[in-house]
Amino acid sequence: MTLPLPDVQANSPDIKINLTRVGVKNVKKLVEVARAGGKRPVILISDFHIFVDLPSDIKGANLSRNFEAMYEVLEEAVSTPIYEVEELCSEVAKRLLFLHEYASTAEVGMKSEYMLKRKTPIMKISCQEPATIFAEAKAFRNSSNDKKSGVRIKKIIGAEIVGMTTCPCAQELMRDKVAEELTRMGIAKKEMNAFLNTIPLATHNQRGRGIISIEVEDDVKVPMEKIINVIEKSMSTKTYEILKRPDEAELVEIAHKKPMFVEDCVREMAKRVVETFNDLPDDSIITIKQINEESIHQHDAVAERVASIGDLRRELKEGNAELKAGVA
Repeated sequence: MTLPLPDVQANSPDIKINLTRVGVKNVKKLVEVARAGGKRPVILISDFHIFVDLPSDIKGANLSRNFEAMYEVLEEAVSTPIYEVEELCSEVAKRLLFLHEYASTAEVGMKSEYMLKRKTPIMKISCQEPATIFAEAKAFRNSSNDKKSGVRIKKIIGAEIVGMTTCPCAQELMRDKVAEELTRMGIAKKEMNAFLNTIPLATHNQRGRGIISIEVEDDVKVPMEKIINVIEKSMSTKTYEILKRPDEAELVEIAHKKPMFVEDCVREMAKRVVETFNDLPDDSIITIKQINEESIHQHDAVAERVASIGDLRRELKEGNAELKAGVA
């Protein structure tokens, strides 16, 4: 007669302390995202993390036994058509909480590389640009007596997009330098101003990374493409994998006509988030971050804002009111 193997994880631990997160990360999966209208689905290579909390009276989270079950839940979820990556995370988080009866919270997150299709500004050459998209869902058990109900989901949807920024400060210094040189050459002030206002002057630039994440309740829809669009429009210009000479000249001109500090990018993203997501509840949490890799320094410049969209709406409204009052 074979004796049952001991379940060591179910034993009581020597040190009785609750653990906030126990689980696995770096779980690689292919995720197929369906698209409306019969279009070809998008295939993502995704990196998942999966966690639950652990009460103080349980030694281990049964990972040696339950990892297979967690894997099956994930496998089943990714084998069916989904239209939003956060939908997948929400479903896995809910089912994971049902599997782990001792847990009060479950967390599932994924990060994927996503290809953006673009056409260059002048030559209209098709190219692709990599972007990072991510989603996360946290499931909270409201009732310990009912495994099938009383679960609340908070989800996060976000993206990180690379773009280019140009420095306003250095450009203004170059403007003063050019104005002095034109004055020495005897150029009249009217012609000088016409030149300075038409030709964008040199400045140093940065490769910028704009990041936006939006935290909402499970029933709120947040289109990923809108997040990407907000980030793309909040820097001096986009980047392109392929650039012929006319495209390169156009791109440099566009960027130098729209110089932006790292702080400007965050404020621009905040404004566009409020304008774009006007149907989001006021308690939706918005995290906005810009990281600029400086070309004339070895450090990076960083700016960030975390706020509810309700607070952002009020700040922008008050700012606009002050601006109108000042003009009046």
